[in-house]
Amino acid sequence: MDVGVLFSGGADSALAALLLEPNADVRLVSCSFGVTEDTDHAREAAAALGLPLGGVDLDPAVLDSAVDTAIADGFPRNAIQSIHEHALDRVAASGEYPFVADGTRRDDRTPTVSRSVAQRVEDRHEVGHLAPLAGIGHAAVDALREDLLTVETGPSEDLPTGDYEGELRAAIAEAYGTERVREIFPEHVQSRVTGRR
Repeated sequence: MDVGVLFSGGADSALAALLLEPNADVRLVSCSFGVTEDTDHAREAAAALGLPLGGVDLDPAVLDSAVDTAIADGFPRNAIQSIHEHALDRVAASGEYPFVADGTRRDDRTPTVSRSVAQRVEDRHEVGHLAPLAGIGHAAVDALREDLLTVETGPSEDLPTGDYEGELRAAIAEAYGTERVREIFPEHVQSRVTGRR
């Protein structure tokens, strides 16, 4: 089966792709608003994994709305969730993949894919949704990452990847300044795939 995996260049989306790979023809899909050069990082990570990478353009109006949401909320959770749901919908709507997948994990706070969101995407676009990490806890994901991938880690503001956070940060910084970005985004560690083990 052909599966398009939403791919940021980070460990979770890479793990999802590797778990599907033995039973599927996997193609990684970078989703971008075109605000930053984040797709370059996804391209490098895809090459390190030896998997093909396609791309889907996201609607800039969704980014504008996400910026407004993050500013109003004072944190990025709902903004990132809305972008992820839009990206999942865009990949499914492309018509290129009978199945779409992502790297959302059981213990994620955001983004997540609820049963209703998955079913809406499946019904609207006549695709199947797969979330290989959805039933896997944090410790097991870490063990899989250690066994299957080489990764670089660092603070998300210092380690660019091909995820939505980088573009959301850039858009907020452009509209409201970098200090507002620091106020909204909590410190956390991000990963970028550099190869397979």
